[in-house]
Amino acid sequence: MKDSKIIDVARIANVSPATVSRVLNGSPLVTKETQNKVLKAIQELNYTPNAMGKQLRSRKTMTLGVVVLDIGISYHAEIIKGIEQKANAMNYKILICNSQNEKKKELEYLSLLQNRTVDGIILVAPMLSDGEIASFAGEGYAIGVIGRRLGHLNIPCSTTDNWKIGRDVVTHLAANGHRRIAFLNGYEEALDSIERLQGFKEGLAEAGLPFLPNLVERGDFSEDGGYAAFRRLWEESSDFTAVFAANDEMALGVYKACSEYGIAIPDRMAVVGVDNIRITNYVSPKISSVEQPLYELGGLLADKVIDQINGDLQPGQKDFVINSRLIVKGSSQKGADSI
Repeated sequence: MKDSKIIDVARIANVSPATVSRVLNGSPLVTKETQNKVLKAIQELNYTPNAMGKQLRSRKTMTLGVVVLDIGISYHAEIIKGIEQKANAMNYKILICNSQNEKKKELEYLSLLQNRTVDGIILVAPMLSDGEIASFAGEGYAIGVIGRRLGHLNIPCSTTDNWKIGRDVVTHLAANGHRRIAFLNGYEEALDSIERLQGFKEGLAEAGLPFLPNLVERGDFSEDGGYAAFRRLWEESSDFTAVFAANDEMALGVYKACSEYGIAIPDRMAVVGVDNIRITNYVSPKISSVEQPLYELGGLLADKVIDQINGDLQPGQKDFVINSRLIVKGSSQKGADSI
């Protein structure tokens, strides 16, 4: 059967076409049982791989895919800059994929690895589960993750310590006399939301303050989300004196709401965000914020994923944690510019 193709072999062996390709390319990631099934199907069909096609499939595209939840958020923009700089230095281009906060789209973008559109993919704060990401890495594809620790031997990850971020913010606000502190969360399923909330709780406990669930609101990491979340809190109860927003975009939304309510910052309401994006220095008062080295996070992962593509990534756990620091400005402490 000279016209037999990989898809026919896959159908008879009851495996994916990608698995057939891995067997043909001698991948060590395929089990002996699966390999035997594929080889048996190849023999039944008298299938002969096309040498030119095999060469094309193994050729590198010199391109990295970068999947982000929302290209409009400054957090992603800084990370992309870091990825692009490192990639360009190593003669790679990047393909930016905006998932628009949809898990289904993230899965679709991972197919870029299967059809050889890109050599590797970097997922930024993905919505996919650890297992879903690991399943692609298990197929031999080069994947890196920013904003989550997977503890996987074949998946490099770069993060900041979100627990520390939450604790540091609460410690600062408590030291300035605040006893009722609100927290604006991002997406409930996002790891940085979960961990910053945990750090927030730990910080309250260390300061001898109670955790009040009614002072926690979801803001979706967007300015509009932060605005709406603050309004919900204020309409429900206005007895809090400080807000910790899980990112600067939401902190800007708090500023808008406070302006409408006539709430003075920081005299009546202290505000702290995360990321220290540039616009935090162009509002009045400047927004206190936890500075994350987003550019470095992106550059580090680009370096590790390209090493992975080239087979140069060293064995061992691949979790890389980069330090952050709280920058105190006028929104949470009068007369303060930085620490």
